[in-house]
Amino acid sequence: MKIFVAGGTGALGSRLVTLLASRGHTVVGTTRTPSKADSLRAAGATPVVLDALDRDAVIDAVTSAEPDVVVHQLTALTGFTDFRKFDEGFAATNRLRTEGTDHLLEGIRRLPVRRIVAQSYAGAGFFARTGGLIKTEDDPFDPDPPAAIRRPAEAIKYLERAVLEAEGIHGTVLRYGGFYGPGTSFGEGGVFLEAVRRRLFPIVADGAGVWSFIHIDDAATATLAAIESGRTGVYNIVDDDPAPVAEWLPALAAAIGVKPPRRVPAWLARLLVGEQGVVMMTESRGASNAKAKRELGWRPAYPSWRSGFQVRLGNSAATRAA
Repeated sequence: MKIFVAGGTGALGSRLVTLLASRGHTVVGTTRTPSKADSLRAAGATPVVLDALDRDAVIDAVTSAEPDVVVHQLTALTGFTDFRKFDEGFAATNRLRTEGTDHLLEGIRRLPVRRIVAQSYAGAGFFARTGGLIKTEDDPFDPDPPAAIRRPAEAIKYLERAVLEAEGIHGTVLRYGGFYGPGTSFGEGGVFLEAVRRRLFPIVADGAGVWSFIHIDDAATATLAAIESGRTGVYNIVDDDPAPVAEWLPALAAAIGVKPPRRVPAWLARLLVGEQGVVMMTESRGASNAKAKRELGWRPAYPSWRSGFQVRLGNSAATRAA
Protein backbone atom coordinates (compact mmCIF):
# COMPACT_ATOMS: atom_id res chain seq x y z
CA MET A 1 0.00 0.00 0.00
CA LYS A 2 0.90 3.65 -0.17
CA ILE A 3 0.72 5.04 3.34
CA PHE A 4 0.77 8.68 4.49
CA VAL A 5 2.12 8.97 8.04
CA ALA A 6 1.29 12.34 9.59
CA GLY A 7 3.80 12.76 12.39
CA GLY A 8 6.47 10.51 10.94
CA THR A 9 9.34 11.60 13.18
CA GLY A 10 7.75 11.21 16.62
CA ALA A 11 8.58 8.40 19.02
CA LEU A 12 6.02 6.09 17.44
CA GLY A 13 5.89 7.60 13.96
CA SER A 14 9.60 7.11 13.35
CA ARG A 15 9.48 3.43 14.31
CA LEU A 16 6.31 2.91 12.31
CA VAL A 17 7.80 4.46 9.17
CA THR A 18 10.78 2.10 9.35
CA LEU A 19 8.51 -0.90 9.94
CA LEU A 20 6.16 -0.02 7.08
CA ALA A 21 9.04 0.48 4.65
CA SER A 22 10.55 -2.87 5.69
CA ARG A 23 7.22 -4.52 4.83
CA GLY A 24 7.38 -3.17 1.30
CA HIS A 25 4.87 -0.36 1.67
CA THR A 26 5.44 2.99 -0.01
CA VAL A 27 5.58 5.58 2.74
CA VAL A 28 5.18 9.34 2.78
CA GLY A 29 6.07 10.79 6.18
CA THR A 30 5.56 14.30 7.48
CA THR A 31 7.61 16.39 9.85
CA ARG A 32 7.33 19.99 10.93
CA THR A 33 11.11 20.26 11.29
CA PRO A 34 13.12 20.54 8.04
CA SER A 35 16.22 19.06 9.67
CA LYS A 36 14.33 15.81 10.30
CA ALA A 37 13.55 15.21 6.64
CA ASP A 38 16.79 13.29 6.17
CA SER A 39 15.85 10.82 8.91
CA LEU A 40 12.59 10.07 7.10
CA ARG A 41 14.45 9.56 3.86
CA ALA A 42 16.96 7.25 5.58
CA ALA A 43 14.07 5.20 7.00
CA GLY A 44 12.74 4.60 3.49
CA ALA A 45 10.04 7.29 3.32
CA THR A 46 9.43 10.28 1.11
CA PRO A 47 9.59 13.28 3.48
CA VAL A 48 7.12 16.17 3.50
CA VAL A 49 7.85 19.20 5.67
CA LEU A 50 4.45 20.29 6.91
CA ASP A 51 2.65 22.34 9.55
CA ALA A 52 -0.36 20.17 10.35
CA LEU A 53 -2.33 23.25 11.43
CA ASP A 54 -2.03 24.74 7.94
CA ARG A 55 -5.27 23.49 6.38
CA ASP A 56 -4.39 24.12 2.75
CA ALA A 57 -0.91 22.62 3.10
CA VAL A 58 -2.30 19.46 4.69
CA ILE A 59 -4.98 19.01 2.05
CA ASP A 60 -2.43 19.52 -0.71
CA ALA A 61 0.03 17.05 0.86
CA VAL A 62 -2.60 14.34 1.32
CA THR A 63 -4.13 14.70 -2.13
CA SER A 64 -0.71 14.85 -3.80
CA ALA A 65 0.39 11.65 -2.07
CA GLU A 66 -2.78 9.74 -3.06
CA PRO A 67 -2.37 7.21 -0.23
CA ASP A 68 -4.41 4.10 0.42
CA VAL A 69 -4.46 4.99 4.10
CA VAL A 70 -3.58 8.03 6.23
CA VAL A 71 -2.03 7.35 9.65
CA HIS A 72 -2.56 10.16 12.15
CA GLN A 73 0.27 10.22 14.71
CA LEU A 74 0.36 13.98 15.30
CA THR A 75 1.28 15.12 18.81
CA ALA A 76 3.41 17.88 20.32
CA LEU A 77 4.36 16.51 23.74
CA THR A 78 8.15 16.73 23.53
CA GLY A 79 9.38 18.49 26.65
CA PHE A 80 6.19 18.02 28.66
CA THR A 81 7.37 17.75 32.28
CA ASP A 82 5.04 19.64 34.63
CA PHE A 83 1.86 17.90 35.80
CA ARG A 84 0.82 21.14 37.49
CA LYS A 85 0.53 22.63 34.00
CA PHE A 86 -1.06 19.57 32.39
CA ASP A 87 -3.57 21.56 30.35
CA GLU A 88 -0.93 23.99 29.15
CA GLY A 89 1.43 21.17 28.21
CA PHE A 90 -1.25 19.55 26.05
CA ALA A 91 -2.45 22.74 24.33
CA ALA A 92 -0.61 22.18 21.04
CA THR A 93 -1.52 18.48 20.97
CA ASN A 94 -5.17 19.38 21.59
CA ARG A 95 -5.11 21.49 18.43
CA LEU A 96 -3.50 18.69 16.44
CA ARG A 97 -6.22 16.30 17.66
CA THR A 98 -8.99 18.70 16.65
CA GLU A 99 -7.91 21.06 13.87
CA GLY A 100 -5.21 18.72 12.58
CA THR A 101 -7.68 15.83 12.43
CA ASP A 102 -10.17 17.96 10.51
CA HIS A 103 -7.50 18.95 7.99
CA LEU A 104 -6.48 15.34 7.38
CA LEU A 105 -10.11 14.28 6.94
CA GLU A 106 -10.67 17.09 4.44
CA GLY A 107 -7.78 15.80 2.40
CA ILE A 108 -8.98 12.20 2.63
CA ARG A 109 -12.44 13.15 1.36
CA ARG A 110 -10.83 14.14 -1.94
CA LEU A 111 -9.23 10.71 -2.42
CA PRO A 112 -10.67 7.70 -4.24
CA VAL A 113 -9.67 5.49 -1.26
CA ARG A 114 -10.75 6.97 2.06
CA ARG A 115 -9.22 5.45 5.15
CA ILE A 116 -7.60 6.74 8.33
CA VAL A 117 -5.91 5.12 11.34
CA ALA A 118 -5.57 7.59 14.21
CA GLN A 119 -3.79 7.75 17.55
CA SER A 120 -5.88 8.00 20.73
CA TYR A 121 -5.13 7.18 24.36
CA ALA A 122 -5.93 4.44 26.87
CA GLY A 123 -3.44 5.57 29.49
CA ALA A 124 -3.81 6.87 33.02
CA GLY A 125 -6.48 9.39 33.91
CA PHE A 126 -9.02 9.24 31.09
CA PHE A 127 -11.37 6.31 31.71
CA ALA A 128 -14.34 6.70 34.06
CA ARG A 129 -13.29 6.15 37.68
CA THR A 130 -16.21 3.85 38.46
CA GLY A 131 -16.82 0.13 38.01
CA GLY A 132 -14.06 -2.33 37.28
CA LEU A 133 -10.37 -1.51 37.29
CA ILE A 134 -9.82 -2.77 33.71
CA LYS A 135 -11.73 -1.10 30.87
CA THR A 136 -12.65 -2.29 27.38
CA GLU A 137 -13.34 -0.26 24.26
CA ASP A 138 -17.03 -0.15 25.24
CA ASP A 139 -16.39 1.59 28.56
CA PRO A 140 -16.79 5.37 28.72
CA PHE A 141 -14.22 8.04 29.39
CA ASP A 142 -14.47 9.96 32.65
CA PRO A 143 -17.57 12.21 32.45
CA ASP A 144 -16.13 14.58 35.07
CA PRO A 145 -12.33 14.60 34.88
CA PRO A 146 -10.17 16.98 36.93
CA ALA A 147 -10.10 20.49 35.48
CA ALA A 148 -6.59 20.22 34.01
CA ILE A 149 -7.51 17.06 32.06
CA ARG A 150 -10.80 18.32 30.64
CA ARG A 151 -9.51 19.95 27.48
CA PRO A 152 -7.10 17.10 26.62
CA ALA A 153 -9.96 14.64 27.23
CA GLU A 154 -12.33 16.64 25.04
CA ALA A 155 -9.72 16.76 22.26
CA ILE A 156 -9.39 12.97 22.38
CA LYS A 157 -13.16 12.54 22.29
CA TYR A 158 -13.35 14.95 19.35
CA LEU A 159 -10.70 13.01 17.42
CA GLU A 160 -12.47 9.69 18.01
CA ARG A 161 -15.88 11.01 16.95
CA ALA A 162 -14.46 12.71 13.88
CA VAL A 163 -12.58 9.63 12.70
CA LEU A 164 -15.27 7.07 13.47
CA GLU A 165 -18.27 9.07 12.28
CA ALA A 166 -16.81 10.69 9.15
CA GLU A 167 -19.21 9.91 6.31
CA GLY A 168 -17.67 7.82 3.56
CA ILE A 169 -14.39 7.34 5.43
CA HIS A 170 -13.24 4.08 7.01
CA GLY A 171 -11.87 5.04 10.42
CA THR A 172 -9.78 3.15 12.96
CA VAL A 173 -8.86 4.53 16.38
CA LEU A 174 -5.96 3.05 18.34
CA ARG A 175 -5.96 3.86 22.04
CA TYR A 176 -2.36 3.41 23.11
CA GLY A 177 -1.31 2.82 26.69
CA GLY A 178 1.60 4.66 28.26
CA PHE A 179 4.65 4.36 26.01
CA TYR A 180 8.00 3.16 27.31
CA GLY A 181 11.20 2.40 25.46
CA PRO A 182 13.51 4.44 23.21
CA GLY A 183 12.41 7.98 22.46
CA THR A 184 9.63 8.03 25.07
CA SER A 185 9.18 9.74 28.43
CA PHE A 186 9.77 6.37 30.09
CA GLY A 187 12.80 5.63 27.94
CA GLU A 188 16.48 6.35 28.51
CA GLY A 189 16.84 10.13 28.96
CA GLY A 190 13.05 10.58 29.07
CA VAL A 191 11.65 13.05 31.58
CA PHE A 192 9.64 10.52 33.60
CA LEU A 193 12.41 7.94 33.73
CA GLU A 194 14.82 10.62 34.90
CA ALA A 195 12.31 11.68 37.56
CA VAL A 196 12.20 8.07 38.80
CA ARG A 197 16.00 7.97 38.80
CA ARG A 198 16.12 11.15 40.91
CA ARG A 199 13.30 9.93 43.21
CA LEU A 200 11.05 12.76 42.07
CA PHE A 201 8.26 10.42 40.92
CA PRO A 202 6.63 9.30 44.20
CA ILE A 203 3.85 6.86 44.99
CA VAL A 204 0.88 8.98 46.01
CA ALA A 205 -1.21 7.69 48.95
CA ASP A 206 -1.96 4.00 48.35
CA GLY A 207 -0.82 4.10 44.70
CA ALA A 208 -3.95 2.18 43.71
CA GLY A 209 -4.36 3.85 40.31
CA VAL A 210 -4.04 1.26 37.54
CA TRP A 211 -1.90 2.06 34.50
CA SER A 212 -1.59 0.24 31.18
CA PHE A 213 1.73 0.33 29.34
CA ILE A 214 2.90 -0.59 25.86
CA HIS A 215 6.45 -0.82 24.56
CA ILE A 216 6.95 1.61 21.69
CA ASP A 217 7.92 -1.23 19.32
CA ASP A 218 4.77 -3.17 20.23
CA ALA A 219 2.74 -0.03 19.54
CA ALA A 220 4.30 0.09 16.07
CA THR A 221 3.53 -3.58 15.31
CA ALA A 222 -0.06 -3.13 16.49
CA THR A 223 -0.43 -0.13 14.21
CA LEU A 224 0.97 -2.16 11.32
CA ALA A 225 -1.57 -4.90 12.09
CA ALA A 226 -4.41 -2.37 12.09
CA ILE A 227 -3.28 -0.90 8.79
CA GLU A 228 -2.83 -4.22 7.02
CA SER A 229 -5.99 -5.83 8.43
CA GLY A 230 -8.28 -3.09 7.18
CA ARG A 231 -10.31 -3.30 10.40
CA THR A 232 -12.29 -0.29 11.56
CA GLY A 233 -13.44 0.73 15.03
CA VAL A 234 -11.67 1.30 18.36
CA TYR A 235 -8.84 -0.82 19.77
CA ASN A 236 -6.93 -0.58 23.04
CA ILE A 237 -3.23 -1.05 22.28
CA VAL A 238 -1.76 -2.04 25.64
CA ASP A 239 0.14 -4.97 27.10
CA ASP A 240 -1.45 -7.89 28.97
CA ASP A 241 -0.64 -6.62 32.44
CA PRO A 242 -2.40 -3.48 33.74
CA ALA A 243 -1.09 -2.80 37.23
CA PRO A 244 -1.37 -0.31 40.11
CA VAL A 245 1.24 2.40 40.56
CA ALA A 246 2.30 0.86 43.89
CA GLU A 247 3.36 -2.24 41.94
CA TRP A 248 4.90 -0.99 38.71
CA LEU A 249 6.72 2.09 39.98
CA PRO A 250 9.00 0.26 42.47
CA ALA A 251 9.65 -2.37 39.78
CA LEU A 252 10.68 0.36 37.36
CA ALA A 253 13.07 1.84 39.92
CA ALA A 254 14.57 -1.61 40.50
CA ALA A 255 14.94 -2.22 36.76
CA ILE A 256 17.07 0.89 36.34
CA GLY A 257 19.02 0.27 39.54
CA VAL A 258 17.90 3.16 41.71
CA LYS A 259 16.34 3.48 45.16
CA PRO A 260 12.61 2.77 45.57
CA PRO A 261 10.24 5.72 45.05
CA ARG A 262 9.21 7.84 47.99
CA ARG A 263 5.63 7.85 49.26
CA VAL A 264 3.70 11.08 49.76
CA PRO A 265 0.18 11.72 51.09
CA ALA A 266 -2.52 12.88 48.71
CA TRP A 267 -2.76 16.34 50.26
CA LEU A 268 0.92 17.00 49.61
CA ALA A 269 0.74 15.58 46.09
CA ARG A 270 -2.08 18.01 45.29
CA LEU A 271 0.26 20.87 46.09
CA LEU A 272 3.06 19.37 44.02
CA VAL A 273 1.30 17.98 40.93
CA GLY A 274 -2.33 19.09 41.19
CA GLU A 275 -5.56 17.14 41.45
CA GLN A 276 -5.01 15.44 38.09
CA GLY A 277 -1.74 13.96 39.34
CA VAL A 278 -3.45 12.55 42.41
CA VAL A 279 -6.23 11.04 40.28
CA MET A 280 -3.74 9.42 37.91
CA MET A 281 -1.83 7.89 40.82
CA THR A 282 -4.78 6.73 42.92
CA GLU A 283 -7.93 6.32 40.76
CA SER A 284 -6.87 5.54 37.19
CA ARG A 285 -8.25 2.52 35.36
CA GLY A 286 -6.29 0.21 33.12
CA ALA A 287 -7.30 -1.18 29.73
CA SER A 288 -7.86 -4.60 28.16
CA ASN A 289 -6.16 -5.59 24.89
CA ALA A 290 -8.41 -8.62 24.26
CA LYS A 291 -10.19 -7.06 21.28
CA ALA A 292 -6.96 -6.02 19.54
CA LYS A 293 -5.47 -9.49 20.01
CA ARG A 294 -8.65 -11.18 18.80
CA GLU A 295 -9.48 -9.01 15.78
CA LEU A 296 -6.08 -7.72 14.65
CA GLY A 297 -4.19 -10.96 15.23
CA TRP A 298 -1.60 -8.97 17.18
CA ARG A 299 0.50 -10.09 20.12
CA PRO A 300 2.90 -7.80 22.02
CA ALA A 301 6.51 -8.94 22.07
CA TYR A 302 6.58 -7.64 25.63
CA PRO A 303 3.33 -9.03 27.14
CA SER A 304 4.13 -7.34 30.45
CA TRP A 305 5.95 -4.22 31.51
CA ARG A 306 7.69 -6.53 34.01
CA SER A 307 9.82 -8.14 31.32
CA GLY A 308 9.87 -5.00 29.18
CA PHE A 309 11.31 -2.85 31.96
CA GLN A 310 13.97 -5.45 32.72
CA VAL A 311 15.03 -6.05 29.14
CA ARG A 312 14.62 -2.61 27.61
CA LEU A 313 15.40 -0.37 30.59
CA GLY A 314 17.61 -2.56 32.77
CA ASN A 315 20.15 -2.88 29.97
CA SER A 316 20.44 0.88 29.65
CA ALA A 317 20.92 1.20 33.42
CA ALA A 318 23.75 -1.35 33.29
CA THR A 319 25.37 0.58 30.46
CA ARG A 320 25.24 3.81 32.48
CA ALA A 321 26.73 2.08 35.54
CA ALA A 322 29.59 0.69 33.46
